[in-house]
Amino acid sequence: MAERDPRNRTGRSPLLRGLAAAVLAAGMLVASVGPGYGTGAATPAPGAQFTPLTAAVMTEPTPFVATDGKTHLSYELLTTSSLPSSTPLRLDRVDVRDARTHRVVGSLSGQALAEAANPVGDPLPGADGYTPPPPAPTPTVIHGSQQWIIWLDLTLDRGQRVPKVLEHHLSGAVLAAAGPSAFEETVQTTPTSGIAPLNLSPPVRPGAWYASESCCGNTHHRRGLGPINGRFYVPQRFAMDWYRVGEQGQTWQGDPTQLTSYLSYRQPVVAAAGGRVVEVQDGVPDNPPPVTPPVPPIEDTVGNHVTLEVAPGRYLLYAHLKPGSLNVREGERVRSGQVLGLIGNSGNSTTPHLHFQVMTTAEFFPTDSPPFTFRQFRVVGQVEPRIWDDNLGLQPTGVLPITPSPYEGPHRARYPLDREVLEF
Repeated sequence: MAERDPRNRTGRSPLLRGLAAAVLAAGMLVASVGPGYGTGAATPAPGAQFTPLTAAVMTEPTPFVATDGKTHLSYELLTTSSLPSSTPLRLDRVDVRDARTHRVVGSLSGQALAEAANPVGDPLPGADGYTPPPPAPTPTVIHGSQQWIIWLDLTLDRGQRVPKVLEHHLSGAVLAAAGPSAFEETVQTTPTSGIAPLNLSPPVRPGAWYASESCCGNTHHRRGLGPINGRFYVPQRFAMDWYRVGEQGQTWQGDPTQLTSYLSYRQPVVAAAGGRVVEVQDGVPDNPPPVTPPVPPIEDTVGNHVTLEVAPGRYLLYAHLKPGSLNVREGERVRSGQVLGLIGNSGNSTTPHLHFQVMTTAEFFPTDSPPFTFRQFRVVGQVEPRIWDDNLGLQPTGVLPITPSPYEGPHRARYPLDREVLEF
């Protein structure tokens, strides 16, 4: 589309209204322009333009290496349409680029973009966690005044340099009544984090464990958007749920309505790094499995838990512990490997498991969720269907459908990917 030269602005009310009207006619902006004041107006910055989408990054992207041997950048782009509610737009492509060289390091378009974007407030597709969600509709159409979140999970091949600063190039068309009008805009330049992920010891005792709901797929942790104290957070972005796995691949045996049938129940949890205990909550009762409990009040979301401060601005959360099993106190110093408590089923938990993550604050709400790695472990398989605490006890048997993994074998300083079975 042809653009007007912004240097022709004089600041006078009729001319300003004329500019806004011209841009509106091209399908780019609706603006309420008030009366002009004074005799002139400041000149816009070079390259300034009206844009149909605004965008904000919700965290500082932190590179980490996962069990696939690739470097990942997982974060979110919160976009808002500046168009009136009667004017939708079609988002065709999102390119993430190196802001210095403009080299594209990741792209989303077509079906991949449709599955990585959703309106704020929409439920997670495939909410039962077992049935695959239906294909998202394409093309991706954002209605005027609507806010969408784009879940970005970039992978860089081994040896590929991580850009110090990223920029986001959006392209598509405004679907105005007079016909579509193409647009392109570069939004939200953001630095990548220079803070290396914590490299931790195991949070549980040696043995085989199933890591559920970890990054980077369509999971409740990865895509859990929380409106807290007037702003959005993704407080569980890199959280993992841990389930003890038996020699036959079972996570429970016997009666799934009994807590003691679950191999995870009453398993010790241990400090994955030395540090100071900054928060302890006890006294929340275990839930009877496998019925999903009512949503607890916000202060009981993670149930009985222990939080350790292990580095400046880095905290470890151990959640859903068994009531009465916590054996540390606030202010106490703990060493790596020290037992903190036992796995239970308290808080927002349906079947016994350990919810573990790194946080940027001592409190779960609000917090940010940075990535982390484990010093040493072995991948022994993977689970294809998304089995998590809400549907674990509803399976025909307690035996996980474990299949070979392309990443089987020993790993050092890696982040386990979603639904991997590993041995510490």
